[in-house]
This record gives sequence, structure tokens and C-alpha cells, in this order.
Amino acid sequence: MANESPRHGNYDVVIIGGAIMGSATAWFLTESADFDGRVLVVERDMTFEACATAHTNSCIRQQFSDPLNVRISQFTAEFIKNLPDRMGDERAPKLSVQNFGYLYLADNERFANVLRENQIIQRGAGAETELLSADEIAERYPFYQLDDIILGSINRKDEGYWDGGTLFDWFRRSARSRGIEYIQNEVVAINRNAAGTRVESVTLATGEVISCGQLVNASGPRGAGVAAMAGIALPVEPRKRFTWVFSAEKPLDRDLPLTIDPSGVHVRQDGPQTYLAGCAPDPDPAVDPADFTMDQARWEDHAWPAIATRIPQFEAIRVITEWAGHYDYNTLDQNAILGPHPEVANFHFINGFSGHGLQQSPAMGRGLAEMLTYGAYRTFDMTPFGYDRVAQGKPMVEKAVI
Repeated sequence: MANESPRHGNYDVVIIGGAIMGSATAWFLTESADFDGRVLVVERDMTFEACATAHTNSCIRQQFSDPLNVRISQFTAEFIKNLPDRMGDERAPKLSVQNFGYLYLADNERFANVLRENQIIQRGAGAETELLSADEIAERYPFYQLDDIILGSINRKDEGYWDGGTLFDWFRRSARSRGIEYIQNEVVAINRNAAGTRVESVTLATGEVISCGQLVNASGPRGAGVAAMAGIALPVEPRKRFTWVFSAEKPLDRDLPLTIDPSGVHVRQDGPQTYLAGCAPDPDPAVDPADFTMDQARWEDHAWPAIATRIPQFEAIRVITEWAGHYDYNTLDQNAILGPHPEVANFHFINGFSGHGLQQSPAMGRGLAEMLTYGAYRTFDMTPFGYDRVAQGKPMVEKAVI
């Protein structure tokens, strides 16, 4: 598909990146009765084949250590389960969560204490997290080998797998039907005013210089490159994450929770008789955003042995498909960076989700749309995610990062 030119020379909001964060922001702008501006979404590849959204494992959890992160996931669960009403379109499907839950396994007292502390926060925010001894885990899930495990943490309400691809499709489709303009093109320069306090325009690969009132960086793992064009440092980089889908010679007799093993491997139910596993590389460097090469040795030497050790019934398994995806990894604290830059006030971030972006997209898109419309958050107070903490080098601590 060739690059396209925009219909106009100026826009109230230009969004760089049309995947789920850019589309969620655009859609929530159309929801606001107080926003009537012109919006352009610039997406470098309208097939979306290589974006982080297309390579997600599409899970949702409430097991975070920060109550704001818990509430954000709860909003997503409510949003997707009521999608026709939320979208104002009866054709939209009601999505559901396959509630097999996340099961964190602790093999030492330090991490067990983290799970205990997190449960207090999660329950206080309305989650139904349970702490289980090794014996209690074995009673519910007798297929695990638990000799090294001293505690588990699980929640089976609005926690598990959901269809994030369908939500993305509806955000984008509905935004376009409501007048948001999408083009395939690429921003190659961001032009600030003489004082450096505002973005005045962007230059496209096709040569057009487009004036903009506000600019949104929604470019996922490429976010640091976009920020650099405006002279802004953003601690976000592409990090590979590997995924394998496999079948087992002896399938389990019940759903497998998304099990976070102390080895760093996670594995969960995928289809009726298929399972999905994932892990990071070791070492885990930044990569080129176009690099999706698999590391075959990572499966043979690390992921499969860890899975077969934890679930001996999975000693005989067969990989059906595999892929590498990217985290837009925030090297400061693995939390989102949201909202305006403190000095370039009309440059807005929606970046750095570090693997939990899809499940946060409705709340984050709504929050940024509020900021773009009102200059403040109206529902959740998203200021803890602001860029100020980046400038000050003060991490927003989240203990439950996978």
C-alpha cells in the first residue's frame, strides 16, 4: 500500500501511530461532547502486521501492586463485556474474559511476602485474589510439581485471556466511521516553535508539512525515535518476547491458569487442547523494531525444560506455531508514560507499557482524550503516569511486572 496524503493542511490533533493506543485515543476523542476538533492518525503500515498490538498474547489481570493499575484493568473488563453499549453500536460483540486466572508461584519468602502485600492492595481495590499454600494449589491443580513452591496467588474474576484484536478493530473502525482520518504515511520530522515550547507542525514522508494543535506519540516500540524528533528523551525501547503455542500428548483435565513460574517462563491455556508459553531472551537487550527473529535455542534450553519440570504431564509436547513480539519497554519502571511533556506542552505521550498495554488501552485512551480535551483528567487520576517522574528519575514502583 502506497503512502497517502492527508486531506487537510492543519489538524487540532495529530496522532502518530494507529495501533491500539492511537486508535483508543482517537475513539475516545469522538466520545467527548466537548471535543469537535479535526484529528489525523498517521500510521506507517496500515496492515498493522508488525506492530506490537498484532503480536500480543492478549491477557488481562488485576494482580498488580499499584491500585491504579488494578482499577485500570477492572475498567477494561467492564468495557469489553459491555462493548455494544460502550461503542453505541449493536453490531459490536460482547467480549468475555476466559477466567482461568493468573497463578503466581513463589519459591522463596521474599517473593511470597510480595504476593501477600499485593493481595492486600488488590482486595482493597475490589479484586478477588486468593493466596494458596502448595497443598491448596495441588488440590485445585494436581498436575503441578510443587516441591519448591511455598505460596501461590490467583484471581479468577476478570483475569485471563480476552480478544484484544477485536477491541482494536472496533476502536479503529468506529473512530473512522465517526470522522477520524487515518492515512498510511510516516512522520519524518517534528517541528517546534522558536522558543521550543510547542510543536507547530510535522513533516510527512511524502513531503507535506502539517500544522497541529496537539501531537500524540502513540508509536509503541518506536516511541523513543518519535520523541527524539522533538528533541525529547524517552526511556522506551523495543524488547523481544517469545511466544510458543503447543499441544500435549496428554492434555490436562482442566484449564491451565496463566502460570508465572519462578524460572521466568509463563504458560497458560490457549485452545481446548492447546497451550501458550512465553518468556524473555537472556540477555534481554534492545532490538531493532523490525527484528522479529526467533531464538530456537531459547525454547530447547530454557522454556520447554521449565514447563516440563513444573508440569510433568507436558514432557511430550509439540510446538504448533511460534512468534516474536515486542514490548515497548520503559527502562525506568516498566509503567506507562502518559500525558503532556512538562516543557513542550502540546507533545503528549502514550508509551512504555512494557507488556500490559493491551489490557490498559481503554482507560489510557480515555485518560489521554480527557487531557487533550480539557487539559486535565476527569475520571481516573492518571498523573502518576506523567513524564515528570521520567525527568526526575523517580520510578513509579510496580512490583507485579511480567
